[in-house]
Amino acid sequence: MNVPLMNLHAPLEGVAESWRASLEQLFARAHFVLGQELSLFESEFAAELDARFAVGVGSGTAAIELCLREAGITTREQEVITSPLTAPFTGIAILAAGASIKFCDVDPDTLLLDPVHAEMRMTSRTAAIVPVHLYGQPCDLDRLSALRLPLIQDACQAHGAAYKGRPFTDYSPHVAYSFYPTKNLGCLGDGGAIVTSDATIANRLSMLRDGGRADAHVSILPGINSRLDEIQCCFLRAFLPHLREWNQRRSRIAALYDQAFHGFEPVRPVLRREPSVHHLYVVRAPNRDRLREHLAEHGVGTGIHYPVPLHLHPTFEKCGAMFGDLPHAERACREIVSLPIWPQMEEAQALYVIDQVKSFY
Repeated sequence: MNVPLMNLHAPLEGVAESWRASLEQLFARAHFVLGQELSLFESEFAAELDARFAVGVGSGTAAIELCLREAGITTREQEVITSPLTAPFTGIAILAAGASIKFCDVDPDTLLLDPVHAEMRMTSRTAAIVPVHLYGQPCDLDRLSALRLPLIQDACQAHGAAYKGRPFTDYSPHVAYSFYPTKNLGCLGDGGAIVTSDATIANRLSMLRDGGRADAHVSILPGINSRLDEIQCCFLRAFLPHLREWNQRRSRIAALYDQAFHGFEPVRPVLRREPSVHHLYVVRAPNRDRLREHLAEHGVGTGIHYPVPLHLHPTFEKCGAMFGDLPHAERACREIVSLPIWPQMEEAQALYVIDQVKSFY
């Protein structure tokens, strides 16, 4: 049996009639940037997330950068706290906005940003926190909000997630999403959005993504060029009505894994304390690299999210953290492995993955 880490063909084929019809209408209009499809998608995406506004941008990275810019966090004297266990684009966005990075360790069980360590690392220069809702599981927004700093939420892996039954926008007015093809809600290239319930912030973000322009060709804010194009919106609008159902299907696959690995000592699933949308299913496993080789030999795809914590990347060598400073993140990067999961995954495929993992040990 062949079980890839994820299968992007199934959702695309399942809603082909919808996106084909939208594309035909778009080609007839021949308006490919900042047009009708974007406006409709922004309204629909905001409604899906119980927010008032969404602002489509070119990528999740740009979404985080624009949030920081809108919040006025744009100088090297301003430090932004974030997790080292994430894709480098989280850190790159902070640098692109002009701010400095301060990495804090993660909770050893959930692998989410540790609010206690974040508080310990705060200084008079700390201007914001970028919590990463890793693998589709929300961070502890109650405890992070109690630190009384602006929260720029990296929800690039958490489409459809909420915290204690409340939308992310109840906890901060800046929530960034990515529509990279592998996400729970993905397009066919790069794309992103910022969700907020603040009309003034939404308006400023709309200007910042378009070179700081309010209208015509006059720039009045130091913006960037990062707009979600109409073609990608055709696909996103076709996928969006199925997001909740697809997240529920992911949950069913995750439940199979949970049941199989409960009490199976070599493999420990990453602890989930809040409802998750299961962007990834990640376990900690001894002999991780040999396990991956075994699974590959038997047709099972895997991934590592992520193999090196950000504070050990050359790009972030000036962040002030060295090897050994963030031990929970460093250890996790040596142990974690992502197992296959996607909405249309069949139960038999999940059971095959489970059998192969157990046979290795």
